Amino acid sequence: MNALEIHGLCKSYGGFELDHIDLELPAGCVMGLIGENGAGKSTIIKLILDMIKRDGGSISILGRDNKKDLHLIKEDIGIVLDEVGIPAGLKAAQVDRIMSRVYKNWDGELFRSYLHRLSVPVDRQFKELSRGNKMKLGIAVAMSHEAKLLILDEATSGLDPVVRDEVLDIFMDYTRDEEHSILISSHIVSDLEKLCDYIAFLHEGKLLLCEEKDLLRERYGLIHCRPEELKALPEGAVVGKRESSYGVEAMVRRDAVPEGLSVNPIDIEQLFIFTVKGEK
Repeated sequence: MNALEIHGLCKSYGGFELDHIDLELPAGCVMGLIGENGAGKSTIIKLILDMIKRDGGSISILGRDNKKDLHLIKEDIGIVLDEVGIPAGLKAAQVDRIMSRVYKNWDGELFRSYLHRLSVPVDRQFKELSRGNKMKLGIAVAMSHEAKLLILDEATSGLDPVVRDEVLDIFMDYTRDEEHSILISSHIVSDLEKLCDYIAFLHEGKLLLCEEKDLLRERYGLIHCRPEELKALPEGAVVGKRESSYGVEAMVRRDAVPEGLSVNPIDIEQLFIFTVKGEK
């Protein structure tokens, strides 16, 4: 069963249009949403959580319709949004007690272990915490009630590199269970490169591609050449390019370039940049 299925998802408002998005996240996998500010990442997450009304399409979470059955699966979803929605005056122990009444499967011991592991101050009110510690507290809550799907919107934002690495390790441990899945958006592409099985590129409300990360690396590469050499490549070989006084750097389809041409590996951030350039 897929943890998440999105088909033909549309939303228009304020000059922005989310245009017929199709995504499928298999159970036990991690999908990263990559896109510039305003690309539609947070809009998709809000639509999944039925926080805003969609104009068209369908969304299924853990096999259930997200509009009709969200109340039946809320126990199975862990959520960390860009703004962690914990009341300003609460301390960690109070959050623990409240969540034990909200979630039937709340594990207070696990929650406290995450607080310790992530060095979250337990003697301060939420409003007194740094942005990074607020995010860590939100992550601890999301991870402590046996959720089968984590939905994370910029959840590593505001964390220093050492803590980000620890959080990514926690997420990877979580998905060792084949019933556990993650949908995560982040501006920190290196985090997604380390964590994700699938990558979805969003640009101006359109889904440019959604594919397994390893297949993308196998399918595409970078070449450095002169402009006349680039023009000599077969039609369809070049996905995007960047020209300078030093020559041309281009993203190419490996199976479309002649044998003997040196093709370098490409990372996910470069993939996104050159895919967007190709669209333009």
